[in-house]
Amino acid sequence: MRNAFPSRGRLAAMKQAIVARADLGMGEGKLAAQVAHASLMAYEDADRRDRSEWKGSGQKKVVLQADGESQLFELADKAEREGLAHAIVRDAGHTQLEPGTATAVAVGPSPDDLVDRVTGDLSLY
Repeated sequence: MRNAFPSRGRLAAMKQAIVARADLGMGEGKLAAQVAHASLMAYEDADRRDRSEWKGSGQKKVVLQADGESQLFELADKAEREGLAHAIVRDAGHTQLEPGTATAVAVGPSPDDLVDRVTGDLSLY
């Protein structure tokens, strides 16, 4: 988020973590769409330097699972406290879910160790 780490070295490994709710039973296509929405939204929240470094280093992403809506908001709060780019996706309700259902949160792109402070204890999706 907006140059939160100006003293960071240029060689920091960068990543983005996208955390999707496993409790919703989303189909594969729905899950893929929600993860893509979260990734793009958090990318747009990141500062120009983090976007550039992440794009230049291969755009590493990891998809993790949450067990419910409250966990998504806890992760977003944690990311906010750490000063990291993040975004929560709320579904439009056109297909499988009720309108406004929180489906995923993305954290980063940011240095790996900072993203891990927020999402490091979660399991892969």
